[in-house]
Amino acid sequence: MAKYKVYNRLLEIRLNQGYRFQKDFAEKLGIERQEYSKLENNKKSLSITKAFILAEKLNIKVDELCYLQKIEKDTPEK
Repeated sequence: MAKYKVYNRLLEIRLNQGYRFQKDFAEKLGIERQEYSKLENNKKSLSITKAFILAEKLNIKVDELCYLQKIEKDTPEK
């Protein structure tokens, strides 16, 4: 069975909204810069709840914030 991972587009969104610094964008979203950095770099996954909250704050849909990517070729089930 294939494996998938959910990634986010926070970096792209931040830059498109004219925020040069993570600190400023994290403040707009109401989260700590360290947490934001981990999220932006996909080192920490967004919970479903957090994804909906951030999407609402950014006035976008969740599927504009996150996407699913296949990370491994299909392997036969055992």
